[in-house]
Amino acid sequence: MTSLLQSQSTWNVLAQQVMMAPLNRGEGDDKRYSMDQWPGYEISRRRLLRFFHERKIPNPVVLTGDIHVNWVNDLQLDFNKPMSPLVGTEFVGTAMTSGGNGGNVIPEYERAAAQNDFVKWYNSNRGYVSCELTPHEWTSHFRTTPFVDRPNSPILTPASFVIEEGQPGAKPA
Repeated sequence: MTSLLQSQSTWNVLAQQVMMAPLNRGEGDDKRYSMDQWPGYEISRRRLLRFFHERKIPNPVVLTGDIHVNWVNDLQLDFNKPMSPLVGTEFVGTAMTSGGNGGNVIPEYERAAAQNDFVKWYNSNRGYVSCELTPHEWTSHFRTTPFVDRPNSPILTPASFVIEEGQPGAKPA
């Protein structure tokens, strides 16, 4: 945390393996969270997001992998309060070949994307995320492919998102 307090960088990146946003995959009052992700470490996540907010850490961006699905999430100070301030943005990238071709409809993820207001985008295709940084903007391009089980699959860009310096939260580019 000391290095974040001393950072003079425009963008402060936390690269890690598990989704930080508390993605509720349940239905109605049946809340379901992955305890292998940050919801399993709720106190630690709250402490980190509060640290970002209270210490005014410039432009925190969380890069997450190892989920096998693409997500764009706004990170709120308190996810239990819909009007809670945004303190950062999370970009979750999938893998190029894990789990076959991808692109399939996953009902629990479709439901989760629809019912969690912090989710700005979700996609189950295989691919990667490329990021372009300037002093004023961070742009993430989600590159996907419709298939990986045979040669000559095209690389598509179904979505790009931008974060403006000093303004947490992802917006379509």
